[in-house]
Amino acid sequence: MNVIEIRGLRKEYRSRGRVHAAVDSLDLAVPAGGVYGFLGPNGSGKTTTIRCLLGLVGATAGRISLLGVKSPRDLGRVVNRIGSIVETPTFFPNFSAQRNLSLLAGIAGVPASRVDAALSSVGLRPRAKQAVRGYSLGMRQRLGIAAALLKDPELLILDEPANGLDPAGIKEIRDLLRHLGSEGRTVFVSSHLLTEVQQTCDRVAILARGRLVSEGPVDEVIARGRPAGVVARLPNPDDLPRAVDVLSSAGLAASCDGEQLDVALDPCDAARITALLAHAGMYVRDLRPVERDLETVFLELTGESS
Repeated sequence: MNVIEIRGLRKEYRSRGRVHAAVDSLDLAVPAGGVYGFLGPNGSGKTTTIRCLLGLVGATAGRISLLGVKSPRDLGRVVNRIGSIVETPTFFPNFSAQRNLSLLAGIAGVPASRVDAALSSVGLRPRAKQAVRGYSLGMRQRLGIAAALLKDPELLILDEPANGLDPAGIKEIRDLLRHLGSEGRTVFVSSHLLTEVQQTCDRVAILARGRLVSEGPVDEVIARGRPAGVVARLPNPDDLPRAVDVLSSAGLAASCDGEQLDVALDPCDAARITALLAHAGMYVRDLRPVERDLETVFLELTGESS
């Protein structure tokens, strides 16, 4: 069973007499288990989609289900199996982490034993009695995730949990999300930190202007799109313009980039470059495929510039 299913989701906003679709005809299916990345540029509809999932705003059209029930109509039946962070979590700064979570547990009717378990899950048990005002931003983010874990949820929905963190804080969140996904939970996380998503997530969905443009396992998404091409280097960089002419005359899309040749060619056919240049008296010193990553694919699919 998919833990999240979205069919034909549309959310419109009206401003100054005009209608703007923040999400437009979105279909999405998130399988159980692991970490699922939800990506898109600012304004692509990520947060709006999450708000619709959790019933915080009403959808204009479409159907949503979480853990097998319709949202928002039947969300109350499964709400205790879902944890979420949509905005930056806030706590009483003069209270300890333990006291803050104890208050939340009491409100939610969660056993007090879950407080220590949640703090342990995010690595804050040794600092549980320290006032939150002394916490770093990364620690506060982890405390927010601990609050979302109080109900021991099957599904975690997190909106930009590493936003604003330094590299050490980002790594902490990355390791935590991996750990939570390995426990059998489903972690649905929106983010714009593409390198982190590539290292953390099992599957990704990429949004652009409210529409889904790619979805699937991370490696498969990276493999899609335009051919990666190859990079070639020559012993004498002064030969590069002539090498471009030779390859272009043979019908290959080639260009100079600094002291290397960029050629739009399947790496499996790279021997053709060597043969063409050798025939013209130029010999390749280095030849390798272009390395593609999630950031490259993201920029291609969304039309965003770096």
